[in-house]
Amino acid sequence: MIEEENDDLTNEQGEPQETITRVTGMYKDWFLDYASYVILERAVPAIEDGFKPVQRRIMHSMKDLDDGRYNKVANIVGHTMQYHPHGDASIADAMVQIGQKDLLIDTQGNWGNILTGDRAAASRYIEARISKFGLDVVFNPKITKWQASYDGRRKEPVNLPVMFPLLLAQGGEGIAVGLSTKILPHNFIELIDASIKHLQGKRFTLVPDFPTAGIADFSNYNDGLRGGKVRVRAKISQLDKNTLVITELPFSTTTTSLIDSILKANDKGKIKVKKIEDNTAAEVEILVHLPSGLSPDKTIDALYAFTSCESSISPLGCVIEDNKPLFVGVSEMLRRSTDNTVQLLKQELEIKLGEFEEQWHFASLERIFIENRIYRDIEEEETWEGVIKAIDKGLQPHIKHLKRAVTEEDIVRLTEIRIKRISKFDIDKAQQKIDALEEQIAEVKHHLANLIDYAIAYFMRLKKEYGEGRERKTEIRAFNDVDATKVVIRNTKLFVNRAEGFIGTSLRRDEYVGDCSDIDDIIVFTKEGKMMITKVDTKTFIGKDIIHIAVFKKKDKRTIYNMIYRDGKNGSSYIKRFAVTGVTRDKEYDLTNGNKGSVCLYFSANPNGEAEVITVLLKQAGSVKKLKWDIDFADILIKGRVSKGNVVTKYPVKRVELKEKGVSTLKPRKIWFDDTVQRLNVDGRGELIGEFRGEDKLLIITQSGVIKTVTPEVTMHFDNTMIIMEKWLPKKPISAIYYNGEKEMYYVKRFLIEQEGREESFISDHPNSQLEIVSTDWKPMAEVVFVKERGKDRKDNLEVNLEEFISIKGINALGNQLTREKVNQVNLLDPLPYEAPEEVHADDLEVVDEVEVQVKEGETITNSSSTDAGDVNGKSESNPTEDDNEDQTALF
Repeated sequence: MIEEENDDLTNEQGEPQETITRVTGMYKDWFLDYASYVILERAVPAIEDGFKPVQRRIMHSMKDLDDGRYNKVANIVGHTMQYHPHGDASIADAMVQIGQKDLLIDTQGNWGNILTGDRAAASRYIEARISKFGLDVVFNPKITKWQASYDGRRKEPVNLPVMFPLLLAQGGEGIAVGLSTKILPHNFIELIDASIKHLQGKRFTLVPDFPTAGIADFSNYNDGLRGGKVRVRAKISQLDKNTLVITELPFSTTTTSLIDSILKANDKGKIKVKKIEDNTAAEVEILVHLPSGLSPDKTIDALYAFTSCESSISPLGCVIEDNKPLFVGVSEMLRRSTDNTVQLLKQELEIKLGEFEEQWHFASLERIFIENRIYRDIEEEETWEGVIKAIDKGLQPHIKHLKRAVTEEDIVRLTEIRIKRISKFDIDKAQQKIDALEEQIAEVKHHLANLIDYAIAYFMRLKKEYGEGRERKTEIRAFNDVDATKVVIRNTKLFVNRAEGFIGTSLRRDEYVGDCSDIDDIIVFTKEGKMMITKVDTKTFIGKDIIHIAVFKKKDKRTIYNMIYRDGKNGSSYIKRFAVTGVTRDKEYDLTNGNKGSVCLYFSANPNGEAEVITVLLKQAGSVKKLKWDIDFADILIKGRVSKGNVVTKYPVKRVELKEKGVSTLKPRKIWFDDTVQRLNVDGRGELIGEFRGEDKLLIITQSGVIKTVTPEVTMHFDNTMIIMEKWLPKKPISAIYYNGEKEMYYVKRFLIEQEGREESFISDHPNSQLEIVSTDWKPMAEVVFVKERGKDRKDNLEVNLEEFISIKGINALGNQLTREKVNQVNLLDPLPYEAPEEVHADDLEVVDEVEVQVKEGETITNSSSTDAGDVNGKSESNPTEDDNEDQTALF
């Protein structure tokens, strides 16, 4: 009942202002009832069978209609409406989702495409039936609990007796009132293996497997609980230097939505794409054509950074148990499902045992009844009670071996045996039937006594019968975070007004600096020795007299700034070298000693730590005799940006001129390859590839016989066909044995790479040609194993010294024939010992007739006569920082 109480409020003049209506009764509970209904009856699956109510009712209806043939989906939907109190559209959509998972339903017709996002045809055009797997693991009316349907006219299952972790195989998603669920799909075979491990008392781990394949990082999966995260990526590879191909999609993405996201990123200038072709049919194939000159590796990273080629999924394990929401991880879901399967198998066996014992009981009674001709005892009986008593009396001497008492129902069944059957009764066949039943009873009892072994065998049978073609689709890989600032396309132009101190993208009348992106940071230095890092904007004031501006690279240890400044209006001049790895944005930093009137006399930014030679010219003042001398920045240690520097001179400087450009003073950078994420890095993760200078290249050889040299970059991508990756030595030969498909013979070749930076194939392009072995050793050895022919003695294995076998030829040469005999296989052996020549670089050579000067912090830089140019006793105070304690000569 609804009760309403109105309080009319009036003002001083007696006029009503507002009315408060208090609502009581059923309104108090309606929202809670609605929320409970949505949670329990619509959105969240049950842990017992993994079905939402609509899915359970669909499967039950399909079982009702099942006769082995396909049924129209429209007919199934109409039949389901007897159990489901909602519209046909929701039932049809739910059925299509089950059918697209290709597990419980055999489909016929256009059921849509999860790859392209195309919808299924109307339900009147498509057909379905329960799959063999569905019939095997979902239904068993004898152990199903039933309840009345919503209108009381029919019976429907409370839960279906599903004997498989179906919820984890199919996944589930739903949004209810106040909570939601998102259970990701897992691999069919891995679920069975995990169930077996659980039954054996072993540990197991589960990670999702998606029908769209792709690549996924499950390091933060958190067992599918709240707070976890799964990163999924499309599988992108390089088709040629101007074309990328996407062959697998990230979960919850379609080709349509993926292409739309790429086009939007292109419109915003984040990436540059020339054209996109969608050739998707049964398998995904999206061709992304790039403008010439654009790096494919950087574009792949840009696709991950700015499009739907990478996305994050937040799982949330929520199920219904005992009419209550339960938040649980996927491991616990599997344990409960497996334990539930064991109990269902036990119930099945107990029912079978009861049925077999009942059959044995009646078969034994029937044999006693006919063999002892007890049916003749009823010939003189005139009443039904007399007939029953006569049969019971005749059976008594023969039923001691029976396992239960004879009931009146048993005797009634005996009276229903036909005369024809009695006349043709075969005692031997009857005994054979009883013996077979006894064997079946013994077998069932054995299974019950060894229930866990029986359950393991059950899961192994499922794997054998239904596991073919259900191998893992999603590749498991750890991801490196993509630095968006390193891969974004420079989509705007940066300008500077040096005199007024403004920078920005709208100053088109001023000096053009270069291209940048709208997410870049800009580093700026001024004449006063000030530095600031700021975000790209239309117009930003930095400070007057800008002397250097560039796009800032965070954690960049290889860009070294060389600087000479005057301390105050009349102070000494100082020289310093420093790197800027990270600062607070929009904060002004003073690179001088902080005294008013300080000014920068010389400044240079060196992307690879170059150290130039400069000439210092002094003003004519007093007794100064030496007015000009040279300084090599290579003699100055690289320290922190807050370091005061070394004294150049105490006298006024007229100007500083560049005399000679310098070379890098940094050590070669060490590069590692992390096999886990298939990426290069400079952080010491994985296997050390080598130490690289600016001109050094990386040698890459693939299983398909393709070889190339590239400049190592941390943005590079590698595929699974790569078999060799190492530092390239131009004079070191490559040796290979390959099978020539055209000539059907094995050949040996040795060659040098003649054109660096070019991708070439060193085996023939015949489709049957294949690379057997390849080596970059100086003196490689190979073993040839021959085919054993009938009637002939087996030839001994042949060891081949490839250096002696063939001389170095061109990369396109055919090579020398390995052997005329039939070859079984070719193995690469340990190489012969050889002392490789040491690498020599220009900057490693010792310079003759040049004195090396080590300048310490605070000392004066002078020539042989200190009185000519500076203060002999002059000392400078330094501002040490944590950065000063590092070996800055090894920065990268």
